[in-house]
Amino acid sequence: MTENNLFLSEESIDRIHQLPVDEVYQTLKSRMQGLNTPECEQRREIYGPNAIQKSKGTPLIVRFVSNFTHLMAILLWIGGIVALVAEMPQLAIAVWLVNLINGAFSFWQEFRASKATEALQKMLPSYARVLRDAQETRVTVDELVPGDVVLLSEGDKISADCRLVEQAELQVDQSTLTGESRPVNKTRELIFQEEITHTEIPNIVFAGTNVVSGTGKAVVFATGMKTEFGKIAHLTQSVGSDLSPLQKEMDNVTKQISFIAIGSGVIFFIIALTLAKINLAASFIFALGMIVAFVPEGLLPTVTLALAMGTQRMAQRHALIKKLSAVETLGCTNYICTDKTGTLTQNEMTVRSLWLPNVDGSVEGAASPTIAGKEFVVSGIGYDPQGHISLNEQPVRNTKEGSLGRLLLGSALCNNSKLIAPNPEASDESDSDNAQRWTILGDPTEAALKVVAQKAGFDLDAEERRNLRTRELPFESRRKRMSTIHRKSTNGHTQFAFVKGAPKEVLELCSRCELDGQVVEMSAAMRDQIMGANDQYARDGLRVLALARRDLPGRLPVYDAETVEQDLTFVGLAAMIDPPRPEVAEAVKKCHTAGIRIVMITGDYGLTAESIARRIGIIKGARPQIITGFDLDKMSPEQLSTALQEEVIFARVAPEHKLRVVSALQELGNIVAVTGDGVNDAPALKKADIGVAMGISGSDVAKEAADMILTDDNFASIVNAVEEGRAVYTNIKRFTSYIFTSNTPEAVPFIIFALSGARIPIALNVMHILAIDLGTDIVPALALGAEPPEPGVMDRPPRDLTEHVITRSLLLRSYAWLGPIQSAAAMAGFYFMYWTNGYWGQWIDLPGEGGLYQSATAMALGAVVTTQIGNLLTQRTQTASFFKSPLFNNKLVWIGIASELLAVAAFVYLPVFQKFIGTNSFPLVNWIFLFAWTPSLLLIDELRKWFLRKQQARRQISQAVVL
Repeated sequence: MTENNLFLSEESIDRIHQLPVDEVYQTLKSRMQGLNTPECEQRREIYGPNAIQKSKGTPLIVRFVSNFTHLMAILLWIGGIVALVAEMPQLAIAVWLVNLINGAFSFWQEFRASKATEALQKMLPSYARVLRDAQETRVTVDELVPGDVVLLSEGDKISADCRLVEQAELQVDQSTLTGESRPVNKTRELIFQEEITHTEIPNIVFAGTNVVSGTGKAVVFATGMKTEFGKIAHLTQSVGSDLSPLQKEMDNVTKQISFIAIGSGVIFFIIALTLAKINLAASFIFALGMIVAFVPEGLLPTVTLALAMGTQRMAQRHALIKKLSAVETLGCTNYICTDKTGTLTQNEMTVRSLWLPNVDGSVEGAASPTIAGKEFVVSGIGYDPQGHISLNEQPVRNTKEGSLGRLLLGSALCNNSKLIAPNPEASDESDSDNAQRWTILGDPTEAALKVVAQKAGFDLDAEERRNLRTRELPFESRRKRMSTIHRKSTNGHTQFAFVKGAPKEVLELCSRCELDGQVVEMSAAMRDQIMGANDQYARDGLRVLALARRDLPGRLPVYDAETVEQDLTFVGLAAMIDPPRPEVAEAVKKCHTAGIRIVMITGDYGLTAESIARRIGIIKGARPQIITGFDLDKMSPEQLSTALQEEVIFARVAPEHKLRVVSALQELGNIVAVTGDGVNDAPALKKADIGVAMGISGSDVAKEAADMILTDDNFASIVNAVEEGRAVYTNIKRFTSYIFTSNTPEAVPFIIFALSGARIPIALNVMHILAIDLGTDIVPALALGAEPPEPGVMDRPPRDLTEHVITRSLLLRSYAWLGPIQSAAAMAGFYFMYWTNGYWGQWIDLPGEGGLYQSATAMALGAVVTTQIGNLLTQRTQTASFFKSPLFNNKLVWIGIASELLAVAAFVYLPVFQKFIGTNSFPLVNWIFLFAWTPSLLLIDELRKWFLRKQQARRQISQAVVL
């Protein structure tokens, strides 16, 4: 049996929603009674299990080894081998330990990433109810095959893509695919509408979604990777991981350092052989010393630890980082692609306005009453029933009386939702997130109506007991309304009905209107006025529901829609919205100031999206372009690139659309952050330079695909994280400059040794250099990595990706400005030890061995450390004066100073370190000479900063004159 005689062609599958029910069965070789067991087994052999297939990822061992084989790591491995050949095993061990510790730490930080597929598999249900051999039976999900007839009821998870053949008031939550949480009405009717995305087709239900209410029967036409769910899994798996901007930059830094270090080693190897007349073995060791001097062994672990500290600071600001390199990526982000619901908005429907018809007193002597709407404003947001109702900015006292009371009560009674109060005593871990807030069961729009009734003071439980519900006519997508029939508990003979639904459909059934508590005949002018109010709310992006009522006769022969829903009296309108988060507008403003553009990509309708975008400041122009998923399918890459240059909103999009937008932005050279919470967001989250998932409302799939998780689902937390990311990059430049400055005094002794023809001993040997790079410099460098964001960091655009960590100005500052002073201090300390021990005035032919020589090298080591204290303090600011900056806003700086002093004291005075490093003690009084050099770098750099500030002031004056 081949696939073709079972299945539709790909083209026909796309049209399955247009086939009558009998043709659906015929095409899928199925029947109303379901398949028989042999047919199912045969199809399972052809199509395989209904499961998400996991693509082969990079093996764990390969990912582990990659942390030890990048360019900088290879350079250090080679350095260790060379040290071993040169009979310096302690040097080799020290360098290799740096590599091992750093690689293990990096792997541990990132080892839990890239598990989106496993999360996708967890979301599929375990069992499904099907008809097999004309009997209802329960099978495991992986047993489903095309042609199976699936039975659906409230609470079921759907396990395959199916075409509905029967349904009764079926509503499905498709938020895993679309990102929009409101239930979607489903139908068995044929659908011929063209301009809708696949997930919007009303007669198809999809794998991974849930039945909210109603029942249905459907025929499976796609399983496993052929489902929409499977396509998302395939998209997620097929998206590769690119290097982050920081990873690319560190590769560039490594290449530059390698060139400088190896080039210097080769040059001075030749100098040692030719000019200094040093033998081959000594020249080789000398060249190795030069390479070690110019390779900042501490840079790699310092960068790694600085990023880890950045993750801790971000965690305190509600952003959990899964991948270390993502910390800095945020700093150069210039586009944020965000969804709407739950990220920019509360994801909690809130009634904002209540509208009642009111007699227009300005029209006197009119033949029939005319109306002017009376709009009540409702305060409070979300499902917490805290707030009040006001009219003309004055609180309304009698909210339970008259037409307003009937609108509120009727909306609450004609309602199937349930409000759940906070439960602080909840002990179950799964309930902990909801313990302190109001939550709901049912439709969010219905819940919003119950909330506003409680704000008005209604006791809903008591009202439901007083107004007993006897019947319900459930909501139908065809009618676009629902009705409930009640009787008073005190008078069982009085019946009345409330009808709630879309304003147009409800209004068509109304023959009367309630005006100021009086019932009058409905006129054409009244209808126009009511629909005008509805249209205005819709233009503002609000969802509007209308309420009507009817007093029923004692008994009706039939209680159906045709009998009950007629001759109604219109009561009023309720307009609601999923309100923007209160802090989002300020966060959006910060993004614009920081040069970051925001693009909204949502599964909601364009007008609603535009309204929210305008409220929070994403859209400012009069006519932004709104592109639907259907429109996007017809756009060329060039047209999409052009559209992205302007204000644009993407609405009613599918996962592949979001992925395409992100890819287009990246192709234009942008660094893109993407927010998301649903399964549909996973491909784009993985493709983005930085994927941001919601921690509270986000699915496991989104969290696994993302690089960062917001623990408070708040867009403002992204902006805080961007600020921290920018600080991280600035701090990397700070401690790179700090580390590079000490390279000069590490290299100068070797240069002097070579140029003197080996008549001046080497003031710092290779082990001394490692003691600085891996001992005394690490904690102070980390202190610079912990500097808080500078004021104004969000007032400038993202960094240019062509800007490198190692710049000409950084090298000049380190090697030509601060480094020479530090070198002078080191050599002065070296000679000071000789001069105070009888070698006064002697510059050459000093002893190069013995205790005095080792004490002199210890003095040179101490001089580097004491001058590094001044270097540390001056590196905290780029142009601002150190003396006008906060001294104690970074306590780690002072811990770093204490640590390097303790470390150098241990290296000089403890026998175990003296033997390992090659030092010897010197008198304590000599420290006075060494500490006299401490302020030298700080003071000399104050001159540079003063000059830069003067230049900047002159430029600002010139610009002001031009303007």
